[in-house]
Amino acid sequence: MSPSDIYRQKVTTADRAVEPIRSGERVWLHAGCAVPLTLTDALLQRAPALHDVELVHMLTFGKADYTLSQYQGHFRHNGLFLGANVRAAVAEGRADYTPIFLSEIEDLFTSGQMPLDTVLLQLSPPDEHGYLSLGVSIDCSLTAAQCARRRVIAEVNDQMPRTLGDSFIHVSRLSAIVETSHPLPEMTPAPVSDVQRRIGEKVASLIPDGATLQLGIGGIPDAVLACLGDKRDLGVHTEMCSDGIVPLIEAGAITGDRKTLHRGKIVAGFVLGTEQLFRFIHENPIFEFHPIQYTNDPFVIAQNAGMVAVNSAIQVDLTGQVCADSIGMQPYSGFGGQVDFIRGAARSKGGKPIIALPSTAKGGAVSRVVPVLDPGAGVVTSRGDTHYVVTEYGIAFLHGKTLRQRVEAMIAIAHPAFRDELAYFAEKNHYLDRKPALVA
Repeated sequence: MSPSDIYRQKVTTADRAVEPIRSGERVWLHAGCAVPLTLTDALLQRAPALHDVELVHMLTFGKADYTLSQYQGHFRHNGLFLGANVRAAVAEGRADYTPIFLSEIEDLFTSGQMPLDTVLLQLSPPDEHGYLSLGVSIDCSLTAAQCARRRVIAEVNDQMPRTLGDSFIHVSRLSAIVETSHPLPEMTPAPVSDVQRRIGEKVASLIPDGATLQLGIGGIPDAVLACLGDKRDLGVHTEMCSDGIVPLIEAGAITGDRKTLHRGKIVAGFVLGTEQLFRFIHENPIFEFHPIQYTNDPFVIAQNAGMVAVNSAIQVDLTGQVCADSIGMQPYSGFGGQVDFIRGAARSKGGKPIIALPSTAKGGAVSRVVPVLDPGAGVVTSRGDTHYVVTEYGIAFLHGKTLRQRVEAMIAIAHPAFRDELAYFAEKNHYLDRKPALVA
C-alpha cells in the first residue's frame, strides 16, 4: 500500500486508539509542548478498567490529571524531570521522581532497564513519503517510539510544526492515528526582572563573538539572550530553545558561521515557547533537531569550540556545590542537561561552564549562596565541575581554586545582607583565618 493508504487505514478515534492498553503497562508520554492531551484524556476515561499503569515522562505543560488522588491505584507517574503540574503528587507520595542525567534517559529504553509498552506521541501530518515529524519536541520520544514493545499511538495535529533533522517517524511504525487540530500548550516567558537583567548582563560579558551557546529554562536564560544583540556569529548547540532565540536570528547575531560542529545550524532537542516560536521553526532549515542522547552527549558538546553553557540553580554552597533539582529533600525539577553541558563546555576548547542564579529567594528573605546546602538537598553539579558562578553581584571563578579562595569568591557575589553571616560561618569552620576585607 502507499503511505497515504497506510495512514488512512490507521486513523481511528482516541477512545479506540487507547483501548488496547492494559493494566500493568508502562506508557511513555511525549514531553514539553508536544504532550498528547487528547490521548491522555482518552486514557483517563479508561481508569476504572486499569490498574498500576505507569506513566513516564519529562517536563510537560498543561494538565496532568492522572496524578490526582482519585486516580491512585489506576495510574502512577514516574517523573524524569518535574514540572508544576506533577510536583504536588510527588510531594504527597502519589508519584515518583527518577533523578537522572538527561543524556542517559534513552539508554534506559535501549538497554531494557526501563522497557516501554506503549508510547503516546503528538506529531505533524505526514509528507508524501509517509514521514511524520515529532515537531517541537524530539527529546527522548523518538528513541522511546523505536523501543516500544507493543504499540505507538499518535495524535496527528495539523498545528504541529514540521521540524527538520533526526525528527521523523514513518507511518508504518504507528499502531493507531488520531487526527486533531488544536493549539499546542505554550510556555509564555515572564517579564525579565531587574535582578535577572543584571545577571544576564554579567553572563553576556563572558560570551565572546563566535561562541556556541546552551541556555536552560527560565528568566535568567531569557535575560542572557536579551543581552546578546550586539554579539556576532553566535552558534547554538542546546537541549532546548525558547522564544528569545528568534530576534537574535533575525538580527544576525546568531548565524552559526563559526561553529566547529554542524556549522550554520542550530542544533536542539526540543523547544519550549509560544506559537511565534512554533511558526518560526516550521520547516526552517537553520534548525536541526536531534534526540537528546546526541544533543546532550558531553563528548559531542565538547566538539563545539567556545561552548558556553548557562544553567541555573536553587542553591550554591560556599565551596561550589550546586543544588538544582530539589528544595531540601523535596524534589522540584530534575537534573535536566545541566551536568551534560557543564562537562561538555568544560572540555570544549575555550569553553565556559556557567551557573547563574539570583543571590536571594523569597523576596530577599533568604540567601541562595549558603554555608552548606539544606539538609537533604541534592548535589546536581559537584564542586569539581563548577567553574563560573554568577549572581547580580558579580562573577566567581572557582575552577582550580582552593576552598579558601572559593569561599572568598562566593561571599563576594552573595547579597550584601548575608555576607557577614557567611563570613562568620567560614571563619568558625576554618575555611577562612579571618573575615576577608571585601566583607568588612
